[in-house]
Amino acid sequence: MRTVAIVLGTRPEAIKLALPIRALQEDPRFHPVVISTGQHRQMLDDTLRAFGLKPDIDLAVMAPRQTLPQTTYRSLRRLEEELQNIRCEALLVHGDTASTLAGALAGFHHQIPVVHVEAGLRSGHLHSPFPEEGNRRLVAQISALHLAPTPGNRENLLREGVSEGSIVVTGNTVIDALRWAGGQEESFGDPALEDLHTDPRRVVVASAHRRDAWPRLPQIAQAFADIADEPDVRVVVPLHRNPSVREAMLPRIGDHPNITVVDPLPYLNFCRLVRRADILLSDSSGVQEEGPALGKPTLVISDVTERSEAVAAGTARLVGTRHAGIVEETLRLLRDPEAHRRMATAANPYGDGRATRRTVDALAHFFGDGPPAVPFVPGGAAADLTVEMA
Repeated sequence: MRTVAIVLGTRPEAIKLALPIRALQEDPRFHPVVISTGQHRQMLDDTLRAFGLKPDIDLAVMAPRQTLPQTTYRSLRRLEEELQNIRCEALLVHGDTASTLAGALAGFHHQIPVVHVEAGLRSGHLHSPFPEEGNRRLVAQISALHLAPTPGNRENLLREGVSEGSIVVTGNTVIDALRWAGGQEESFGDPALEDLHTDPRRVVVASAHRRDAWPRLPQIAQAFADIADEPDVRVVVPLHRNPSVREAMLPRIGDHPNITVVDPLPYLNFCRLVRRADILLSDSSGVQEEGPALGKPTLVISDVTERSEAVAAGTARLVGTRHAGIVEETLRLLRDPEAHRRMATAANPYGDGRATRRTVDALAHFFGDGPPAVPFVPGGAAADLTVEMA
């Protein structure tokens, strides 16, 4: 049995790694050890709990108003201590966070093969999104196995000189998580949202929190308020817990009669909210994948994206971070039913619900314990999310 350490710290990592962790737990070839940095303390714990998981090791690295370098340093230092006591044969990280970078560096320093889930996403701009783009590029340089969600992600890695034999196209595990979530019966998760069952207004679910957008958060918040002035529209804002985000946005949206501000919702409740939404307006990386998968027109609050497939497919659109662009594009979809329909019926490029199986198969093949994983090919058999999310 091969011991595999899985390092995670944020809610998106928990969502996308939960089912692979469960699959590894059920596979007699593997012994997974889940290590949490606690980067997103409550949101991480709530999400893992929804999937019936808890960390084997909790590093508890966070402190109030902790900076990004401090988070990375403390994660790396604590991982250094823990990995001395674990005889693991691979270390698995996901995506682009400080926990991801620290986990990959710790594995590399201990000469443990690093497996990068959701590898190969690139915006082409080192500082946007920040620090995610830089983290992904750095992790790619020291990973032994790259699990790329899409063929485009694979091509990005090849252009950077990554060996073709070390890349497997798996699809994105977020699609697997959405399928699983569809089988769970959940409310909206906040008393302020329970009237969504009967509210006839169109719902825009809006959020913004990424660091490169911080200087413009006040005008982004004002855009949310102006969209909420549109007749027959309700804006729901799950507001990030970061104090810098709240201080910038709440003065402009907190008292608007057509805006409902709630704390970040547990994963299953958020999935329920997304299903109710007519439009998603966000800079969230997960929403850029979840929206297209569920047929929800997705407006991305950014000038660039590392998730270009949905933009190319027509189910997502970049609207920038300036007030005018955000308001104009959102109102266009609210006022033009045909434009909304075109985005809602565009193809989902991110997976078929089998990414978890490919992830485990790729890891087993890496160790010589199984045949190669059959790569994900967009346009093949699709995950029936419409049925499973009903």
